[in-house]
Amino acid sequence: MLWEKNAVVLLPSVQKVLTELGENIKLARLRRGLSSELIAERAGISRATLVNVEKGSPSVAMGIYMSVLNSLGLEKDMLLVAKDDELGRKLQDLKLVTRKRAPKDRKDK
Repeated sequence: MLWEKNAVVLLPSVQKVLTELGENIKLARLRRGLSSELIAERAGISRATLVNVEKGSPSVAMGIYMSVLNSLGLEKDMLLVAKDDELGRKLQDLKLVTRKRAPKDRKDK
């Protein structure tokens, strides 16, 4: 079996989200009427890497995704990631009991 150098295995549902992110980035570029060459140049990456970003490749570093978003003026969109953490808030609201150490047995001498 051959292994790719930067192979990243994701669950299909996670890969679907990443693919959608790539498509959204591509649509944002096209809506702005910007060429892939121009965005790649602004982001400081190759056109081939931009193609991988727009495909949602998991082997592309997050910093590269950020550079592309910055080139499109969308870098602040990353601040929305996990902003509304519904599950986390529900767990916090339940005030789940955290395990604590049993008190040390201190004997007065």
